[in-house]
Order: sequence, then C-alpha cells, then structure tokens
Amino acid sequence: MTEAILIYITAATPNEADRISEALLERRLVACVNRLEGVKSRYWWQAALESAEECLILAKSLQRHWPDILATVGELHSYTVFDAVAIPILDGNPEYLRWIAESTAGEI
Repeated sequence: MTEAILIYITAATPNEADRISEALLERRLVACVNRLEGVKSRYWWQAALESAEECLILAKSLQRHWPDILATVGELHSYTVFDAVAIPILDGNPEYLRWIAESTAGEI
C-alpha cells in the first residue's frame, strides 16, 4: 500500500473546477488534475431528489496533504456541502507514484 490518494471532487461549473484545480496545483498539494465536464449528477438534497450537470475533478496526491486539500476546496467551493473524497491508491506504476510524491514536495 502506498500513501498516494486519488481525490474525487465535483464542482458546479468549469470555472469553479479551474479555480479549485489551479489553487491545489499552485499550493503543490496535488501532482496532477484531470477535469471532466458534463457529468450528470443525481442526488438527494433537503428531502428532494435533484439533478445537476457538474464538472468532475480527479487529482492525485498523498494522504498527508489531505487536510490542506480539503481546506483549499472549502475556501473556493460554492456548495454548502461539497463532494470531496480521498480514495487510497493501493498500488500503481512505481515511477508514477514517485512522481506524485516529488511533485507535491516541491522537489522537481
């Protein structure tokens, strides 16, 4: 098992996704961000079934950065209750995992 994590975040708009992504990258909290537009979400909110088109952000980082990642997303996100989860990366290309560690440590 590695310390690497995959972060899954939904954003209301492409602009919001870009702001969050740039902040995470500039603060060296994540090594890489992928943005997927046109994600159709269905969910319960305040006792009603809702739907929305959102942007999905997938980012790669290390578990030790998670508290700062969550705080950064909270600063920039428009939702009262936003979707941000960290998923452990059990294994992967060793060179890629090393690159994640180096990129988030400012060692490039």
